[in-house]
Amino acid sequence: MAQDDSVRERGVNRVVMGVWDLEAGMAFYADLLQTTFTEAVGGEAASFGVRVAINFEAGVELVAPIEGQPSALRTTLETHGEGPIGVVFAVPNADAAKAAAERHGIATTYTLDYDQAMIDQRYDGQFTRFYEHFLEDKAPLRGSTLIGEFDRLR
Repeated sequence: MAQDDSVRERGVNRVVMGVWDLEAGMAFYADLLQTTFTEAVGGEAASFGVRVAINFEAGVELVAPIEGQPSALRTTLETHGEGPIGVVFAVPNADAAKAAAERHGIATTYTLDYDQAMIDQRYDGQFTRFYEHFLEDKAPLRGSTLIGEFDRLR
């Protein structure tokens, strides 16, 4: 459960936007949303063939394919173009939400469970809990849908 100095988020944690060029996407969305984005360095993104930049205050994550590497994102962008490709929902209990998805025939494709050192490194210690499940792209969920527990520092 959340520590005294943090609160568990509920609802939409962030919207995931697919872009071809991360730097151009960061510049565009920074100007549009009047904010800045930080590239998430390290972690699992490269193993999926993508680069990621996030602004949690704006609730937006940008993902771009890494040149020369295969990725599901590349196929999505080729088919649908740039724009919204998914959503991350903050729930009280990610494992219970995962079980609910499975009861509805939707599998989990990947799970992230960052310890505090990784949270501090990747997200400047903005959270005390960062745990999420990537759900299968299957109706009624389309696109990249994640469910997670996010305990944010107040």
